[in-house]
Parts: sequence; C-alpha cells; structure tokens
Amino acid sequence: MGNYIRVCDIEKYYGNGSNVTKAVDRVSFEVSQGEFVGVMGASGSGKTTLLNALATIDRVTAGHIFYEDTDITELSEEELSKFRKENLGFVFQEYNLLDTLTIEENIILALTLQDKRKKEIQEECERMLRLLDIEDIRDKFPYQVSGGQKQRCACARAMVNQPRLLLADEPTGALDSRSAQILLETFTRLNRMMKATILMVTHDAFSASYCGRILFLKDGKIFHELVRGERSRKEFLQEILDVLSLTGGEFSDAP
Repeated sequence: MGNYIRVCDIEKYYGNGSNVTKAVDRVSFEVSQGEFVGVMGASGSGKTTLLNALATIDRVTAGHIFYEDTDITELSEEELSKFRKENLGFVFQEYNLLDTLTIEENIILALTLQDKRKKEIQEECERMLRLLDIEDIRDKFPYQVSGGQKQRCACARAMVNQPRLLLADEPTGALDSRSAQILLETFTRLNRMMKATILMVTHDAFSASYCGRILFLKDGKIFHELVRGERSRKEFLQEILDVLSLTGGEFSDAP
C-alpha cells in the first residue's frame, strides 16, 4: 500500500497586514491507500480548512499536496475541477441531496455526469443501494426519510463513482446516536469492502473511534497522532478521550 496522499508543509493564512490568521500552520502528513483517517480538533483548530485544501475547494498559501504524482497546488481551476470529479467523493453534515429527486435518482445523477451506459449506471446504483442498505427507500424523496437514511444516500452518491478518496466533514453532526452508529459502520464497510480511502473530520470521539488512525489538530498544527492497531474500538475510544482531556476544547464522547 503506497502513500496515496502527501501533505507537505502546508500553510493557510486569512486576512492581510497585521490582521493575519494562520488557520493551518506548516502541516505535513501522509495517507496510504485504503486508510480510514480521522482529523480531530476543537473549533478554530484548522481541521475544516485542512479538509477544504485536500478537497481542492480552497487553495493553500504555501506548501504542496500530492495525490500520488499530481501536485494539486499547481493545477489550474479547470484542471482542479476535472481532478475533483474523477478522484474525490464528498459527504457533508447537511446531506446536500436534491429534494425533487428520489433517493435512487440522487445516486444515479452522480453517475450520469460520468458518461456511462444506462445498464452500467443501473448496475452501479443497485450495488450501492444494497451495500448501504437503502434499497427499500429507493423510490422515496429525501423529505420522506430519516436523517440517517439521507446521509447513507449521500454516501452512496459519493461512492458510486468509486472515488480514490472519500472526504467526510462532520458526517454524523446532524444525526442521533443510532443513525450515527449505522453511518460509521457503513464507512467501515466501504473501507473494508471497497478499499475506500476515507478522511473524516470530526469533533466527536465516538465517531473517531471507528478510524484506524487519528490526527489531532490544535492552533493549526498537528500535535498528536493515534494509531488504533489491534485495539478494540472501546479501548481506542478511551485513548482518544485521554488525549482530548489533555487539550481541553469542546469535544463529546457520544454522537
């Protein structure tokens, strides 16, 4: 498993003159293909800025981000747009589904943008509906289903094109604890069965305990890293809480 992502000494500043905020301050790390990595930090720690830089939504002030041999900091807007479409999948807190389309149509829409044949589109869609256990709500509209089901539909839409990297920003933020648990188990399944590389930003220790590795951010810098290894999720959760208790900040141990 080679390093799929290399983040090299990136910085992101906002503002100018004497009023400069360093949102990300010389951050470097690597992510291997098939890893499930969590990024934790209190509000203002720089975790969303970091995610946006990796998602090609925001440009860094300095440093480089490599996806294998492609340095995305050197790409034009047009090249970035193409790269994003071909390589990345997104799951956000707000689901971002189209209310006028059914659950199935929301997933199919992501495929029709890829210029695939109708039969192929239907097969891919069926596979994701099955994998995420939302076959029974395929003909419903987003407003007719629960938050957890909406988020699983958002996952299916993000994964249906088999992106190289799934980026999730506080994906359990709007969910109750049972729905959050189902979603996190879904991520684990996508990671194992589809070998999906996942990077998830969360402030929630329970969610983070599903990851294989966690980077902790504080004041725009990585100050600690935890690797789960062979430990149970319960043991890993306790270890995460121990790190968080050292840092203060508003974290929770339940979704």
